[in-house]
Amino acid sequence: MNSASAPSNAQLGLYTPDQRVRRDNSIWTLVQGVLAPLQFGVFLVSLGLVLRYMMTGDGYVITTASIIAKTGVLYLIMITGAIWEKVVFGQWLFAPAFFWEDVISFGVIALHSLYLYGLLTGSMAPETLIVIVLAAYAAYVVNAGQFLWKLRAARLQAEDHA
Repeated sequence: MNSASAPSNAQLGLYTPDQRVRRDNSIWTLVQGVLAPLQFGVFLVSLGLVLRYMMTGDGYVITTASIIAKTGVLYLIMITGAIWEKVVFGQWLFAPAFFWEDVISFGVIALHSLYLYGLLTGSMAPETLIVIVLAAYAAYVVNAGQFLWKLRAARLQAEDHA
C-alpha cells in the first residue's frame, strides 16, 4: 500500500485527536448525553402506551400526546446533534464518522413527520397512524443501536489513546 492511500494514524478510529478535543470541550456533547437517554425514556413510555392502545383500544389521546412528545424530543436531538457535528467535525450533518447514523436518523424523522402530518391533517385513520409510528419506532431502535455502537467505539478509541 502506498502512503497516499493509507490513512494516517490521526484518521484511524472515530475521531482525530483534534476532533476528540473539540468533542470533549463542547457543551453540545453534554446536551446530546442528556437528550439521548431522555429520548429513550420518552420512547419507552410511548411504546408502552402504543402497545396498550393496540391491545385494548383505550388511551388514544394519551398515546397521541406521547408520540408528539417523542417527536418533539427527536427534532430537538436532531437539531442539537447537527450543531454538535458542526462543532466536532466542521459540517452540519453526514460527517463521515456518523454518515449512516444521520441517514437512518432522517428516515426516523421522516416517519415521525409523516405521523404528524397524518394526525394534523386528519388524512389518516388512527390505525394507519399507529402503523406509521410502529415503523418510526422500529427505525428509532436501529438508530439507537447505531448510537450505542459508536459510543462503544469512542470509548475503545479513548482507551487505546490512554
